[in-house]
Amino acid sequence: MFQCSSILAVSEKATNVVTWISLGAIALLVIILAATCIKGKRFSTTEIAYAGVCLAASFALSFIKVSPVQFGGSITLASFVPVLIYAYKTGPIKGTLAGIILGLFNFISDPYILTPMTFVLDYLLAFASIGLMGFAPKFGKLPVMAKVSIGTVLVYVARFIFHLLSGFIFFAEDSIWVDLPQSNMFVYSFIYQCVYLPADCAICVAVLIILVKTKVFDKLLELMNKKKKADAQTEPQPESVEESETTEN
Repeated sequence: MFQCSSILAVSEKATNVVTWISLGAIALLVIILAATCIKGKRFSTTEIAYAGVCLAASFALSFIKVSPVQFGGSITLASFVPVLIYAYKTGPIKGTLAGIILGLFNFISDPYILTPMTFVLDYLLAFASIGLMGFAPKFGKLPVMAKVSIGTVLVYVARFIFHLLSGFIFFAEDSIWVDLPQSNMFVYSFIYQCVYLPADCAICVAVLIILVKTKVFDKLLELMNKKKKADAQTEPQPESVEESETTEN
């Protein structure tokens, strides 16, 4: 019989500690993004601005939800769509970072964890899976509609796996229903995730398909492209060697 006694249970006090750590992590990430933007490396000012807009939109949409199961799982109004679009445009690394920040925001808005492992699985790894959408543009010659659909499904499959593992810990600790047969914990967790995650995925896929069909998706990508090019043009260009030598002479 599975025992979770080896995993330290998190008390309310510990949950508060993790909340403050999450706030600190968000602040640190913002500082890192600002520093890289100033140095002109991985992130441009535009990319950070769009990340902020997409994160704010996703976070706001996450409050419009239906909760068919207790203790967590919710079907939202396509809350992943804004960050999925951001990941599709900027790639897996930046998409993963945006996903982690969104996960921390979700934790801070309603902080509750059972163990440190469930925090990592539910709020870090599950949301980091958004970065998988960054690989979608590289799916060969498939139409955009197919790329975003497959990318979204991949994100939710990864998210499903992480929530499944976390749910296993929850059920094994008798945190949802008491006295469940220990041998069926994965089955219970699997059913639990199936109640809400496939529906949430279907909504996101449907919204993205509508955005692609109405050309809104292309317009959003174009807008990000234009702003990025505008930023690149306004950045001071280093003088060439010949120009510097002519100036000295």
